[in-house]
Amino acid sequence: MSKYSGEFKLEVVNYYLSNAVSYKDVAIYFNITSATSVQRWVRQYNKHGGKGLLKNFKSSYDGNFKQNVVEYMHNNHLSHNETAIYFNLAHDRIVSKWERIYYEEGPQGLYEEKRGRKKNMSSKPRKKKLSKEVEEDLIAENQRLRMENAYLKKLQALVQERTKPKHPKK
Repeated sequence: MSKYSGEFKLEVVNYYLSNAVSYKDVAIYFNITSATSVQRWVRQYNKHGGKGLLKNFKSSYDGNFKQNVVEYMHNNHLSHNETAIYFNLAHDRIVSKWERIYYEEGPQGLYEEKRGRKKNMSSKPRKKKLSKEVEEDLIAENQRLRMENAYLKKLQALVQERTKPKHPKK
């Protein structure tokens, strides 16, 4: 959900255009956290008019559009912000994400939908099934180790009994 409504943004832009004030002054006057927001709204208004300030409800773009956006940005040497304003996108982070995918995975990476969880996720890693022979060897080794452990405990008890003093102290 957008923090500011389209009507509020239009009011801010009209105030900026009608008065000779800076972006910072407008942000302070309307109690807006960032002057760059005001600057962005003014640029969107100048490029697209009043509809540029309205919430863009399109949440999914096809791969061809994404590829065109990234290539247009590079061919015209635009920043992420300028490109987002030109194509009336919600934010410049979208453009930077598409650019990263374009360079890491190539243009084909933009055609794949990557939102949400992967379909084949499991919470626990699957245990490998051991062959019958390996399983029997492990059981036999476990039994040998248990016998050895019991033998050593008995031996230690006998040694302690021999070294124990015969007469208790008074």
